[in-house]
Amino acid sequence: MSSTPPLLSRRRCLLWPGCVLAGPLLAGCGTPATTSRGEVQAAAISPTELAQSDVNRMATIAMRANLDSLYLLMDKLYRRNPAEWRKGLEPGQLPGRILAGQRVRDAVEQRTPWPALQGRRDIAALALALSPEFTGDRVAAVTCATADMLITAHGGKTEFFLIDSLDAQHLYNAARNVESAVWLIAQRRGADGRPLLLADEIGPDGRNLSFEREFGKIIARLDLLAGVVAEKLRRAAISYVQGLVGGTFLQFLPVR
Repeated sequence: MSSTPPLLSRRRCLLWPGCVLAGPLLAGCGTPATTSRGEVQAAAISPTELAQSDVNRMATIAMRANLDSLYLLMDKLYRRNPAEWRKGLEPGQLPGRILAGQRVRDAVEQRTPWPALQGRRDIAALALALSPEFTGDRVAAVTCATADMLITAHGGKTEFFLIDSLDAQHLYNAARNVESAVWLIAQRRGADGRPLLLADEIGPDGRNLSFEREFGKIIARLDLLAGVVAEKLRRAAISYVQGLVGGTFLQFLPVR
């Protein structure tokens, strides 16, 4: 004979279907939803890669990524500083910002000197572009000068093969130059007291640190590549010594 009161037993029967239905729902609430944010993509294999070492390939990919970051920063700066792209265009030219950006890209990719930089290259061009006295399109000048400085630090190349060599110290110095440029953009003021360029912003309406993050990616790539190149040279020296020692003392001895 059951000891459960009839009323309680009936309630359990009434509640059971609801528990069966609610169980999966409650379980679903406890499982974090997964959101796709894309996936890593590898480039298609090209015949030229046969003439590249792992470090060569890494340097080539990093250079391409750094230039793409510069173009992204250029567009962001043009959006926040529309007066800059207007300096380099004739009245009525369209689509304005996009056309200005394409001209800068072409100059960087073709390694054409930017006219407003007065023939200066590398760090001399960057210093001019970030000087308060500069009156040209500052966004274009900073982009071209920074790109030229990066390419110069990589031996004047954007693609690397077995016959090429990289200087770890030059890569390290390039990373520090980018850090200095970021600081100057944030701190320097023109004759009117306004920033040379509007970039990151922290105010009552929110925070916009996208410029700092993108510059940070460039710095990180340069530092990583500098470390890899330095380690490659160090390991090459160790392997050479190991070969000398092994050839003299670590020979196998006959056993018959």
